[in-house]
Amino acid sequence: MKQQSDDSAQFPQSLLPENIAKLTAYSSAKSEKLTGSTWLNANESPYTREYALTKTEFNRYPDPQPQQVLDAYSAYVGLEPEQVVMTRGADEGIELLVRTFCQPGKDSIALFAPTYGMYKVTADTHNVNINSLSQELLQQANAEAICEQVGDAKLVFVCNPNNPTGAIVPSSKIAQIAEQLSQTAIVVVDEAYIEFCPELSAVSLINDYTNVVVLRTLSKAFALAGLRTGFTLANTALLAPLRKVLAPYPVSTVVADIAAQALSTSNIASMRRQVGILNSLKARLQQWLRESSAVKTVLSGEGNFVTLQLKDKAAIATAYERGVVMRPFVLYGEDNWLRISIGNEQELSEVKAWLDAITQVNK
Repeated sequence: MKQQSDDSAQFPQSLLPENIAKLTAYSSAKSEKLTGSTWLNANESPYTREYALTKTEFNRYPDPQPQQVLDAYSAYVGLEPEQVVMTRGADEGIELLVRTFCQPGKDSIALFAPTYGMYKVTADTHNVNINSLSQELLQQANAEAICEQVGDAKLVFVCNPNNPTGAIVPSSKIAQIAEQLSQTAIVVVDEAYIEFCPELSAVSLINDYTNVVVLRTLSKAFALAGLRTGFTLANTALLAPLRKVLAPYPVSTVVADIAAQALSTSNIASMRRQVGILNSLKARLQQWLRESSAVKTVLSGEGNFVTLQLKDKAAIATAYERGVVMRPFVLYGEDNWLRISIGNEQELSEVKAWLDAITQVNK
């Protein structure tokens, strides 16, 4: 057999759709091959919990939608089990919505940048147009003005709290937007970080507005990023077409087993205690940052992270040298932004040591 020295040269590029050829993949925090000792770049929880599997036989296919998990999660959020679809992370919920409701090459989504990158990547993957609006519009304009700018978008993504800025939109404003778009668009509220400000959730709108979807995850506050478990919440009529395109067995037996345990009453109480601790540590970090002469701007917002603008982006390289890994961003056209996940006290002490060092240099 003839050995091929260059696989890419042999692949017929004509087989690749144009939108995929032009696609810029989402760059997750873990896709960057970095080294360090303090990991504060992926908005993960610093807490760990051991789970013992209750299932020991895996020769049968799993329940596509494990009832025990649906019952537990619906009770947790105050909905009916029929209003919940379990997915492989909230990311699968995003993909399902685009794939179900948008026709490639015809329909569009609306988003408010800067925001979570998977909305754009998913739309680009499915050849769906993107109406990129601004966070400033979402925060400052009234619902009527926002809906005018949304235009004919089929899906309107509102990341709430927003990643990476932490900005929040009141549920009353989301309700107004949903009301005005009731016959033309679905309002998708991504609540990956809502456990850090639960009073601001839009879940209660689901029973009042047929075009509201809420995305949730166990990755953040529940400290199960490695499990890849999410939930799509909506009225049953909206979820019906999603169930048609859902993969036959999206949830493994192992994932369902651990998710059900994580949603026990005692584990939910433990999660809430941990959230309280993390919110307190976040307030401490924000104070350090505001007092530092090396920091230009600190964004106020919700979530288990703080986003800031450095006066000199060289400070990021200094952090890497110390083994402290945080997430750099280009925001508002400038490349000196940084997002710091809230870790435990020891991890944040490493951030404080880095901050003291760069502040001293900045004097």
